[in-house]
Amino acid sequence: MKIAVVNGSPKGKYSITLQTVRYLEIKYPEHEFEVIHVGQKIKALEKDFSKAKEILESSDAVLFSYPVYTFLAPSQLHRFIELVKEHGVDLKGKFATQISTSKHFYDITAHKYIEENSLDLGMKYVRGLSADMEDLLEEKGRTDAEKFFERFLWSVEEDVYTSAPRFATYYEQVPATSAESCAKYKGKDIIILTDETDKNSNLSKMIERFRSVFGYETRIVNISEYPLAGGCLGCFRCAVSEKCVYKDKFDTFLRENIQTADAIVYAFTISDHSMGSRFKMYDDRNFCNGHRTVTVGMPVGYLVSGPYSQEQNVINVVEARADTGGNFLAGVASDEFDTDKKIDTLAKSLKFALETKHVVPQSFWGVGGMKIFRDLIYQMRDMMKADHKFYKKQGIYDFPQKNKGKAMLMYAVGAMLSSEKILSKMGNKMNEGMLMPYEQLFKKMGVTNTEQTQAEKEKVTK
Repeated sequence: MKIAVVNGSPKGKYSITLQTVRYLEIKYPEHEFEVIHVGQKIKALEKDFSKAKEILESSDAVLFSYPVYTFLAPSQLHRFIELVKEHGVDLKGKFATQISTSKHFYDITAHKYIEENSLDLGMKYVRGLSADMEDLLEEKGRTDAEKFFERFLWSVEEDVYTSAPRFATYYEQVPATSAESCAKYKGKDIIILTDETDKNSNLSKMIERFRSVFGYETRIVNISEYPLAGGCLGCFRCAVSEKCVYKDKFDTFLRENIQTADAIVYAFTISDHSMGSRFKMYDDRNFCNGHRTVTVGMPVGYLVSGPYSQEQNVINVVEARADTGGNFLAGVASDEFDTDKKIDTLAKSLKFALETKHVVPQSFWGVGGMKIFRDLIYQMRDMMKADHKFYKKQGIYDFPQKNKGKAMLMYAVGAMLSSEKILSKMGNKMNEGMLMPYEQLFKKMGVTNTEQTQAEKEKVTK
């Protein structure tokens, strides 16, 4: 086969992910691999896309190769997919798969993004390989890479693939309407962050309505107007200095004009199963903050134009971003139905969160994501010094082996549970023992066990 390799890494031939492709090229010399360095040469491709189009259309299959950046693929690869669609590249019927490298922090949403866009293009998608950055240096990692490619070759041979869903989708934009401006309180800095350039679009109308009904003054930050020099390069220069290698001063702008806000409302139009390449560039450039959750406690909201309820992967990213970052998600208002009501509800919810400083505990997404970062930063603490300092200060290094008291207690409990003789004598003592800390809590609240039981009986009776 002739395989077009879409290298989404901004490092070009120095990409860690690309080394897995090189390995496969060596192991399977009967197949031809032709690499397009889209991550490194995206600006050149914007000027002349003809060669890339030729390589893609003459290939038998397309292999997307990239590092995972901020829940998804790098912004440069987002832009390349936009160009593929804009130039009408015919990829129908070709096989597509992907290889990514990361520490498995939301590699699932990155892979889903590539899958959905491959299906948009009429391609036959085969599940890809999500590898750790160092996997190829281990025998198991090399075996996994070979097994992945053999499965891909088998899928092509047997014509086994994932096809686009056939269920009917329906979306008819419901325009937002104007509303009288309510009284505005001061003392809070609320940002509406958007990339919208069309003042007559429905997204602009949604923004206008939100500003009218929201109880505080707001200001708009339009990232399409900021002179971003390019997407994140993954150079890690900021890991120690906290300064971005670009000279566009975005890191300073971010810290002084955005992260100082009391709340942020993101406003975007769904594009190619994401927020679009410009928003992705903004997200990726936030890496000047490393892996530090610098906006913990800040409530966020979203104004979304497009079929949001049908974009499950976008929903996952929106919710996971808030959960991992320690931000209360006040709501998402889309223009699928009841647009005005949803905007008004978001405004109420965000006002409540601001005035009560409302936060919620992290769920699996946030806890799991931060465990990955905790271990990563601790291992790389001498390189990622700014992250390490932040994690120490915030108490994020909550390694379980440090809780020796609990470990000893569990050892004792385990010994008891291993003895049938002890268990037979204990009866219900184990359950009672587990509830003892809670009983102590209720006693401090002035409620005895008898009073509590009586209150519960009366509640059931009523």
